[in-house]
Amino acid sequence: MRFFRRGLVLAAAGVLGVAGAVLAVQAPEAVAAPNFQVPFACNTTVTAATFSGHSPANAVDFQKDGISGMPVLASAGGTVSRVENEGSVSYGRWIEINHGGGYRTRYAHLSSQGVSVGQNVTLGQQIGKAGATGGVTGPHLHYEQILNGAVQKAVLDGRAVPYFGHTAFTSHNKCGGNPYTPTEVCGSGFSVIDSHALTGGTVYLLYSAGSLKNCVTTLKSTSLGTASPVSAMLQVQGQSAVTDSGSFQYYAGPVSRAAGSTCVKWGGSVGSSSYTSPYEHCG
Repeated sequence: MRFFRRGLVLAAAGVLGVAGAVLAVQAPEAVAAPNFQVPFACNTTVTAATFSGHSPANAVDFQKDGISGMPVLASAGGTVSRVENEGSVSYGRWIEINHGGGYRTRYAHLSSQGVSVGQNVTLGQQIGKAGATGGVTGPHLHYEQILNGAVQKAVLDGRAVPYFGHTAFTSHNKCGGNPYTPTEVCGSGFSVIDSHALTGGTVYLLYSAGSLKNCVTTLKSTSLGTASPVSAMLQVQGQSAVTDSGSFQYYAGPVSRAAGSTCVKWGGSVGSSSYTSPYEHCG
């Protein structure tokens, strides 16, 4: 899923009547959420636990065997706004980061804290270590994504955390390169069968033998995390082309169509660099 990859800024407008006149009133701009990442080192798999009655609602408890002492990383860049130690109650040792636009994250029950209030931190920078301080029965990392003071349902690396349950998440935090893969974008069952390198990215053609569908996605390799022009296109011979095009942070697509043994034309672009195949992959 790709809830925040587009990085768009939305605005709304209202109309207000005053003494018979009609005035246009523009609502405050809503800032797109940061592309929050799992707050652990690259390729670390943790369980995101959510449950009814959690305080506050929508918080996530990250669990893993041996989590105590593991480095905790900033899930987006920002400025450290709070570094607190409540001892053996509540959050224990915890940190809050202000990401701007009303967005903040909190990291609680830490065994140690490695940053100070006012310090600027970057995505993937270590801010402390996981532990079991405060009012807990075992080591884990309590994590919150906050917007304008209210804890939101968490989204990590563009993937919504399920409520309620225990779900495995693998960190792409500070891995370098595009954090997404073609198979992640197109979904379970798809495999790459062709690709073409572009200046600033790669366009991929995938196929699922189970669904008999093709899928195309274009992954950027430059300007990652910044919205810039990218597109993906797929056309089954005899049908109209389907295209995903716009200013996206990491990729365009997925675009998919059932083709079976029918030939397909596929392609994509990153900026001014583009590719369109002939009709091929007919069987």
